[in-house]
Amino acid sequence: MNYGYAVGASGVLAAMHRQDVAANNLANINTVGFKIDVGATVPRESARIEDNLFHLPSNRLLERLGAGVLLAPTRTSFKQGALQTTDNELDVAIQGDGFFIVGSGLDGAQDARFTRDGRFVRSRDGYLVMATGGAPVLDDNDRPIRLDPRQKVMIDGDGAVMQGGREVARLGLADFADRRTLRKQGDNLFAAQSPAGRTRATGRVVQNAVENSAADPVAAMMAVQEAANAASASLRMMQMHDELAGRAISSLGRVN
Repeated sequence: MNYGYAVGASGVLAAMHRQDVAANNLANINTVGFKIDVGATVPRESARIEDNLFHLPSNRLLERLGAGVLLAPTRTSFKQGALQTTDNELDVAIQGDGFFIVGSGLDGAQDARFTRDGRFVRSRDGYLVMATGGAPVLDDNDRPIRLDPRQKVMIDGDGAVMQGGREVARLGLADFADRRTLRKQGDNLFAAQSPAGRTRATGRVVQNAVENSAADPVAAMMAVQEAANAASASLRMMQMHDELAGRAISSLGRVN
């Protein structure tokens, strides 16, 4: 395969991936608690180096050029979003590090998930659940939280849930020593690949507030456009190599 085609194709694929990531960030500028993703690439070594074919002749120019780029794992940035005040007593946000713990059912936290989206509501059964998706909010013992619908709710900075002047539960808060082990699961939830890395959260809970998306609309729009420009440049490179190949086929070796 023509070397220029391979390099150009890798550039197109990498740019399209970066564009998809940036477009998803842009689409979530109004999503509460959203954390942006960052697409990354790494340089690809020449085939001789990558495949350990050191018995083949060396081409120093090609080895310096490399073989384009490869997609690296997409990372999530956990930068704090701005807090916005609301009039809902069940809206809470975390100022600082940490995540709310939610479950997949009312039978425990074996499938615990983690979120920065603190828009909570009462379910028909009186349980505290996420407004989006209905996942039950868990306490500091990984148990669902049930509220008295007749009484107001007060939540302090440590996550203590108060009704009628007494503590009825404490919001489960967790963090991770290595947040790279967290994977997005949809519905603004994260899953931990290894629960062993779970630690105590250090952030403070703020009642009557939600955390806005961490996505910057201007930066996201610029990233989408930059990726589109990079894809166009790589496509032009492939087109140039196609034209060169066509000229070589039609003219080289011609008998005049």
